[in-house]
Amino acid sequence: MIVVDTNVLAYLYLPGEHTQAAETLLAQDADWLAPVLWRSEFRNVLAGSLRRGWLTLAQASAIQREAQDLMHGHEHEIDSDQVLQLVQRSDCSAYDCEFVALAQQWGAPMVTMDSKILRAFPETARSLTSPLP
Repeated sequence: MIVVDTNVLAYLYLPGEHTQAAETLLAQDADWLAPVLWRSEFRNVLAGSLRRGWLTLAQASAIQREAQDLMHGHEHEIDSDQVLQLVQRSDCSAYDCEFVALAQQWGAPMVTMDSKILRAFPETARSLTSPLP
């Protein structure tokens, strides 16, 4: 079981530099968790791709459905107090701290490429390009 941030999901579904690493991670451990927030963040990533003309509306909708199918039953509400405590001890956004809080709640690693999260929470977060323990 691992917590993945929205960018890891985006790397899985939108071809790019880290797509292979995201696919490898999924093959190693398909039990991905995320706060419910991931849906809004993922839609925002798709919105950017739509606006740049990289995806059609039909493609973006299909990708959103596929990602939701992958994460179905693995989305969790996060305790606000825990998020705010993480915000207080870091310079990360509350959005980012939701993923960290979920990882800490489940005792699972969080996978990200966000350097700010990796620096602030080295005990919880690991890079997508690092091997799983």
